[in-house]
Amino acid sequence: MKKIYISFLGILYLCFFGQQIFAQTPQAQKPKYKSSKFEQLGTELPTPNTFRLADGSPGPDYWQQKADYKIKVSLDEEKQYIKGSETITYYNFAPRDLNYIWVQLDQNLFDKNSDSPKISQFPLVNDEGNFGWSFSSWLMANNSKGGYKISNIKDSKGNMLKVTIQKTMMRIDLAQPIKAKTGTFTFSLDWENYVGEVKKQGGRGGYEHFPKDKNNLYEMAQWFPRMAVYDDVNGWQHKQFLGQGEFALTFGDYEVEITVPADHVVASTGELQNASKVLSSTHFQRLKQAENSDKPVLIVTQQEAEQAEKTKLTNTKTWIYKAKNVRDFAWASSRKFIWDAMMTKLPSGKKIWSMSYYPKEGNPLWGNYSTHIVDLTLKVYSKHTIDYPYPVAISVHGAVFGMEYPMICFNGGRPNEDGTVSDGTKNAMFGVIIHEVGHNFFPMIINSDERQWSWMDEGLNTFCQYLTEVELPKYDWAKKEYPTAFPSRRGPAKFITNYMASSPDSQVPIMTNSESILQFGNNAYGKPAAGLNILRETIMGRELFDFAFKQYSEKWAFKHPMPADFFRTMEDASAVDLDWFWRGWFYTTEPCDISIEEVTAYRLKDAPSDTPFTAKAIKADSWQKILTAMDKSGVILSEEEKNLVTENHYFYQLKYKNIGGLLMPIIIQANYKDGTSEILKYPAEIWRSSPEMVTKVVMTTKEIISFVLDPNLETADIDTQNNHFPRKEKKEETKKFEEMKKN
Repeated sequence: MKKIYISFLGILYLCFFGQQIFAQTPQAQKPKYKSSKFEQLGTELPTPNTFRLADGSPGPDYWQQKADYKIKVSLDEEKQYIKGSETITYYNFAPRDLNYIWVQLDQNLFDKNSDSPKISQFPLVNDEGNFGWSFSSWLMANNSKGGYKISNIKDSKGNMLKVTIQKTMMRIDLAQPIKAKTGTFTFSLDWENYVGEVKKQGGRGGYEHFPKDKNNLYEMAQWFPRMAVYDDVNGWQHKQFLGQGEFALTFGDYEVEITVPADHVVASTGELQNASKVLSSTHFQRLKQAENSDKPVLIVTQQEAEQAEKTKLTNTKTWIYKAKNVRDFAWASSRKFIWDAMMTKLPSGKKIWSMSYYPKEGNPLWGNYSTHIVDLTLKVYSKHTIDYPYPVAISVHGAVFGMEYPMICFNGGRPNEDGTVSDGTKNAMFGVIIHEVGHNFFPMIINSDERQWSWMDEGLNTFCQYLTEVELPKYDWAKKEYPTAFPSRRGPAKFITNYMASSPDSQVPIMTNSESILQFGNNAYGKPAAGLNILRETIMGRELFDFAFKQYSEKWAFKHPMPADFFRTMEDASAVDLDWFWRGWFYTTEPCDISIEEVTAYRLKDAPSDTPFTAKAIKADSWQKILTAMDKSGVILSEEEKNLVTENHYFYQLKYKNIGGLLMPIIIQANYKDGTSEILKYPAEIWRSSPEMVTKVVMTTKEIISFVLDPNLETADIDTQNNHFPRKEKKEETKKFEEMKKN
């Protein structure tokens, strides 16, 4: 019956409206055909091969390199200086010999002769004629003591190696090539460098000084020379580090010995190997107690941390951490640290550690919430991607407001000095912890190339952050904090409209190299997250999207995915052709702006009366003529089918104009005279033969008094004024739109 009804409506549309309506609109007879928006991406994606398959999976010949590290590092708190030595074993699984290798020297970004200050642009003074903050930052950068001092670069036999340092990269030339597929090469080096003060230097790591108690808190990131990535797509990924594009990194195993003042507490990537030696018996017992707790247990209390601030021991302790199959390693150290921990039970039943380290300046906010947020994040992300595979996840509070590493992240959000906390501070702290803990999944495990594609980690992670924020009010203590909804800033389509409506000169496509992105937060975070939300809620539906997204996560866990792998997996696992969406949303800066251009109301026999639309009548015998023609053609209709169209029906012809250019489904709400409403949805493919203007007919037995396009703000339409017919007063519509965005 359903198929007959659809076929019948198609005949009705062609026979009836083709004669009665299109005759009055000649432009509709010859739609301007533009196929490019619906063409397959084709050559814009790399050709599938045995390394990366057409379904988005790693192929049978997929390979990736490995780098294992043994590191010893010591922190000099008086000089703000670290010294280290490391031994790296590099495994060549590539199908060719390697005559040289590349090592990343990220700290060279802070060398006063680096490219970063040289390429900075800013006005010398502001509009008031005063020096601007940018000038002071530039001045400090040009007088920085940062950058590596590297020495003793040797092979495993003690032979000195020839090296070439090219800014933030170092090439090591090899006397003998590392053999393809099975070769290994072990080398060692020493290094030292100053630790920058975060508030002065900026960056993703450094130290914070607390003047009142004259102590420091260290967040150590990009702190050691580490291997660059060599892969099947780029060869060596050695694009220079300019500060914005983050990192491409190789998985490996780490054993790290961290020597710090004896009263410091060290948080780190990996598992602590000598807890009984570096912790007091009291702290060690509390840690054991936390192993069986689903609520945070204080390992180091605030009172104990405050006492440590006063004593400042001069002897040292060495904390030993090991981590397997991680792409990076970070740590934090301070005598100011309060430390709490609990066990998180994942959806699979697996248990892992959730921990937080924070100074007293973070309380009461951090003690009340941080570890709970870690717990929630791991549960939600594991549900939508893969089970969190590492043994621990840590949130550290310091001067770095948000930065991520395997098993550990640095987060901001500090109360006022009197301990009071504004809603804005609390919400920012919740959001950044979710985001940075979530980065464990993208890109720490699903290991995309951040130096090239920021959206593959920031965008996917921001989308999952929103999914977690949706769950926040359901968390036990959060019900009283957020009884209805967390005030998310990114995710839903309505939050990206201001950006998409901004000047095209200030935008670049999402598929732009990380260092060349304009409006970085909107482009790399907000727009990709909104696009995924549109796919999930509007285009694919949750069931298809969630299955495909999980497939991508499982396929590329602990591997190096590229954009094509994501695009292909999402389509292959869902049977939804999304090339038109990737093309429009990721490869262009076109906005969505669909307008209801015209509405005409029709009735059989007589034109509708008292309607807000253009009213027209359809000849009384038109329907009978169609039935007669169908009878003659051998189409036998039941009496029920013949009665589907009567003089009681209203017909509304709507013409939609694609002003912005970006393709989107058409979602239209019909508001009836009796106070009820109905939502109709048409897939984006409605634009396939006429991407600038389409016409649809609504047939109903009730009179419609208005239409609203995209009533729930699902498609990122940048102009809601033309989404109403009849048009609304602009002030009224703007007020309503802003209220919806706020809520």
